[in-house]
Amino acid sequence: FQAAFTLLLGPFTFFNVQKTKYLQIMTSLMRWIAFILMIILALIRISRGQAEGHPSMAQLSGIRNLFGVCVYSFMCQHSLPSLITPISKKKHVNKLVLLDYILILAFYSLLSFTAIYCFRNDTLMDMYTLNFTNCEIISVAFIRYFLGLFPVFTISTNFPIIAVTLRNNWKTLFHREGGTYPWVVDRIVFPAITLIPPVLVAFCTHDLESLVGITGAYAGNGIQYLIPAFLAYCSRKDTQLVFGSGTVNKHLSPFRHSFWIVFVLIWGFSCFVFVTANIVLSESKL
Repeated sequence: FQAAFTLLLGPFTFFNVQKTKYLQIMTSLMRWIAFILMIILALIRISRGQAEGHPSMAQLSGIRNLFGVCVYSFMCQHSLPSLITPISKKKHVNKLVLLDYILILAFYSLLSFTAIYCFRNDTLMDMYTLNFTNCEIISVAFIRYFLGLFPVFTISTNFPIIAVTLRNNWKTLFHREGGTYPWVVDRIVFPAITLIPPVLVAFCTHDLESLVGITGAYAGNGIQYLIPAFLAYCSRKDTQLVFGSGTVNKHLSPFRHSFWIVFVLIWGFSCFVFVTANIVLSESKL
């Protein structure tokens, strides 16, 4: 299956993916349907007295994976440009974005809380949709197969887009001023270094929980905290040089003070140290 996935979707990394409007609409629609179905099914099971979950108040051992999940939840931020750019009058953009994130938070909360009360902790699978493939949970075969295959549908539509974006980021990272890449480097090397690592990782492990925890704790820490903080700092300096220090931006963030940049950097470093200590202590116990 992994070989089939690589052979079918891997070649997209070597080309440009354009006109993805309908692809994104279809993916978003499937996500809404899947989320609503899982929430409703879990609520029905809880209302019938078949709930098995008795979650503890807190588990310190889950902190590492908490950071990983937070980073993947943070990925909803990557949709901000596509949400804000088409808006011609940005007078109420802050309220619109706030409403959007309240909606996201509501869905995450509903999905999480219905899950932990519906299923026992030891039976919850890393891929939550797989919990609904059991005929005891839902007897309708179509819904069971739809939820079971939902990750395949979303990954199949997102993988080419994300892979092409990463490939272009590689090109930008190694870009030489006034220079061009040889054909082999441009069309073979960059797509290859984009495609090969995820294929190797998928081949070497199927422990999704540990994978999410480690990637979220380290790479995600930089993506979520460190890089945005440095970008905010550098962009503010660049704005002052271009427009002058006396220019007033009517769309200023409530977190415009430099204190927040320092706070985020300290928080990111603290998360890095805390998660590393947690991983070391967990491995030493094993």
